[in-house]
Amino acid sequence: MDKQTKRQILLDIYQRLMARYGSQHWWPAQEPFEVIVGAILTQSAAWTNVEKAIANLRAAEALSPSALRQRTTTEIAELIHPCGYYNAKAAKLKAFAHWFGKEFGDSLDKLSASDIDDLRQKLLSVHGIGDETADSIILYVANKPLFVIDAYTRRIIDRLGLSPDSAGYSAYQALFMNNLPHDTTLFNEYHALLVQLGKDACRKRPLCQKCCLNDVCRFYKER
Repeated sequence: MDKQTKRQILLDIYQRLMARYGSQHWWPAQEPFEVIVGAILTQSAAWTNVEKAIANLRAAEALSPSALRQRTTTEIAELIHPCGYYNAKAAKLKAFAHWFGKEFGDSLDKLSASDIDDLRQKLLSVHGIGDETADSIILYVANKPLFVIDAYTRRIIDRLGLSPDSAGYSAYQALFMNNLPHDTTLFNEYHALLVQLGKDACRKRPLCQKCCLNDVCRFYKER
């Protein structure tokens, strides 16, 4: 499949999803640092439980990098208990807060002014920050065009029959980065729409009859 065909297919998918679900207004948060916290806490967790953990942090006035640095890991773990893996995630939040203060002086403007590749490498050096979390911070906080790959996106792409040759994160990301215009708003909405589709229809046990992509889906046609 040539690049132009992939581009047309990906844009058609986006347009169908937008027509079905509309703008998603992602990431759901009251302020940018909350997005970072959410990106860390949502690892292996349902978003409803992440929201409970964030609410606990806010109520305890611990939803800032300086506040997280002042709290013990045990105290943070108690606050974020609803999201699961709370001890490990508390350590990740502490690590990020210390790094953010040292590297950028807690300035989101300085973080956002960084070059994409340089910022990504720095984020990946922080304990507990992997590809998806780093890219979520770059896209949704720094507002830079980098496509986020998550489990929903992988599932949908595989079922549509668009799987890349490699199963690695970078290969799935390249499918979008190499075939779509590098536009922050487009990447933001596209990723959010894929998540919505994954929750609504393309579940582990899919509800194919209600899916707006079923006529172009290899999985559905082969069932």
